[in-house]
Amino acid sequence: MENHKPSFSELFEQTITYPDVDYKSRYDLLVGLDNKKVRLAKILGLLINSAAIKTWTQKYHPDANNVFNAVLRRPPLIILAGDVGAGKSELAYTIGDAVARQEKIAIELLPLSLSTRGKGMVGEMTQLVSAAFDYTVEKAKKLKNDDAKSNGAVILLVDEADALAQSRENSQMHHEDKAGVNAFIRGIDSLANGKFPAAVIMCTNRPDSLDPAIKRRAAEIFIFERPNVEQRAAVLNQPLKELGLNEESIATIVDLTGAKDGRKYGATYSDLMQRLIPSIVLDAFPEKAVTDESAVNIAKSLVPTPPFNEN
Repeated sequence: MENHKPSFSELFEQTITYPDVDYKSRYDLLVGLDNKKVRLAKILGLLINSAAIKTWTQKYHPDANNVFNAVLRRPPLIILAGDVGAGKSELAYTIGDAVARQEKIAIELLPLSLSTRGKGMVGEMTQLVSAAFDYTVEKAKKLKNDDAKSNGAVILLVDEADALAQSRENSQMHHEDKAGVNAFIRGIDSLANGKFPAAVIMCTNRPDSLDPAIKRRAAEIFIFERPNVEQRAAVLNQPLKELGLNEESIATIVDLTGAKDGRKYGATYSDLMQRLIPSIVLDAFPEKAVTDESAVNIAKSLVPTPPFNEN
């Protein structure tokens, strides 16, 4: 492989700049994840805008220098891990809007393309991963401001992160893959050491497969699970009410989309919003209105997405 730096467009999917009204709408639709949304926005806000924690410390704990430094020294990495369809990727793609509005700065999301894994050629994966972090640092450097809060921030998004950051303890792992993981770790450390207004979000269905050194560097690991009965109700209540369903039918549908009849798992968030609700609408469209009976019957026929099996 020729020794040249890949272009920006080779490494990243279409970038996103926040605030953005479309992504705010998508973020607002992520009901049932309120605790994760609030905590993730708070952590990202501190990682990309250290001025906020400095102001807080001076106001409430002026002598807490060690605590202040401990917060700022955390690597700018957050891992979103867990079941398929549980909202990880959607939250990763939309949280930047909430943080941009919260911190009153512009934030650019750089979604790393899956093609970054390369074709297994010697040195290719290492070069691609290193270049991705180089571009992230390059953008973040221009936004850093030592005297006040940052002029903006950058989020590097790595979806399906297990394709790039598998554990080096795996005996079947190719040397080139191990070198790529090493490059990933160096990239995270370079962002942390430079105290740049940047963060890395990694999404994975296989948290156990991630390299231990990467997991140790995470400021936090969020575990996503399928929605419980309260969360399913939060997701379904408003749209089903808008379609005219009564409370009894809605409660029945909430129950039907849980673990039932020997099936140990219920529907995912994406099953509910991308499959169930559209199916209920399309069953009636374009000649009739949605009825309680038809909606319940469709919920009965919904087959939830099976959990991801690592074996």
